[in-house]
Amino acid sequence: MPDSLSLTPCGPVRGSIRPPGSKSITNRALVCAALADGVSTLTGALASEDTEVMIDSLHRLGIPVERHDDGSQLIVSGCGGSIPARNADLYVGNSGTTIRFLTAMTTLGHGTYRLGGVPRMQERPIADLLSALNQLGADVQSEAGTGCPPVIVRASGLPGGRTTIRGDISSQFLSGLLMAAPLAQDNVELIVEGELVSQPYVTMTLGVMREFGAEAHYSGLSRFVIAGQQRYRSCEYAIEPDASAASYFWGLAAVTGGEVTALGLAHRALQGDVAFVQCLQKMGCRVAYSSRGTTVTGPTVPLRGIDVDMNAISDTAQTLAVVALFAQGPTTIRGVAHIRHKETDRIADLARQLRKLGAGVEELTDGLRITPAPLHGAELETYNDHRMAMSFALAGLKIPGVSIRDPGCTAKTYPNFFADLSQLVGPTKSV
Repeated sequence: MPDSLSLTPCGPVRGSIRPPGSKSITNRALVCAALADGVSTLTGALASEDTEVMIDSLHRLGIPVERHDDGSQLIVSGCGGSIPARNADLYVGNSGTTIRFLTAMTTLGHGTYRLGGVPRMQERPIADLLSALNQLGADVQSEAGTGCPPVIVRASGLPGGRTTIRGDISSQFLSGLLMAAPLAQDNVELIVEGELVSQPYVTMTLGVMREFGAEAHYSGLSRFVIAGQQRYRSCEYAIEPDASAASYFWGLAAVTGGEVTALGLAHRALQGDVAFVQCLQKMGCRVAYSSRGTTVTGPTVPLRGIDVDMNAISDTAQTLAVVALFAQGPTTIRGVAHIRHKETDRIADLARQLRKLGAGVEELTDGLRITPAPLHGAELETYNDHRMAMSFALAGLKIPGVSIRDPGCTAKTYPNFFADLSQLVGPTKSV
């Protein structure tokens, strides 16, 4: 990809697209398959930077993963709950799922493991996960004593017991604990303190675990009891297309007054981000579900601004913020304070870039208020954040003179995003 990509506005977009496999499900399935007895086959998997660093780390832990069909089929030879490598240095790039899931997983081993990544990873808090694991008898430390990676795990199996974890920082902490807990030496009780962010992702984790034969008993996603010494079993597992990726195409239908179907994503998808279409529906779009997928049709009248709590679907907050530029009346996005700790500060940095386009943007403690105003072109920074680049593409297909810096950062979860976008927009339009 070039250092900067200029986009050309287009008319109403009509068509269908099948996004790549879900990153969230792919990395969860990889962990469960890696810990399972026997060989698992994952189909529809995502091939991206985030999944590559997970696969590379599993290799370094002695767990083979074979790639087929350009990485969409993965054959995982599970370790039966016994991590082969006694020592490993794991590089996770800027993949939050990878470092959080593998920090918990490596406590099941016997040896010393170091997990590190890009400089931004050294600013992403992980202290709550380390504390929760240490309460279960693990020995896990922040190497620099900052509460951030790199992480050192001195493992001798995970004893088990009772632990607490804050719910307001990252649901991935809880997901990592949940996937490791069935292989603890004793039963595990997990208590979530405060409001749990991104709850659908925890439900997703429980669903993937169940497919691989592990059970967790819970009430209200605030207390979990997991029997120790369970076994994950190998299986054939089909991964859904990525609903977060689909949000950009649904958003494109909304802002251009077109109609786009995201294939393979049903109303009852495992991913909570399918609920993004309900935000668009409140703004005036029509939504239709079928056996083929989910279709969004943009309105013939201007979109309406809305007030919405996006805590459960925070990965789509940037998409909605860009859609809000083209609405009548302000849009308020609330409940997403935790996205300040993602690949970048997704509240402050998003606000800064939207203002470049001429929008009125008020930064809130837990979100944004976007007030539409006359818009103009600008060069937009992405901060090496894949979701910034993909969201800003919607602006560039409506506003003349928009260019996006570092468009190649989409490789983190969607390497072919701009190629797929060009295919959908049509041969007479260019991106």
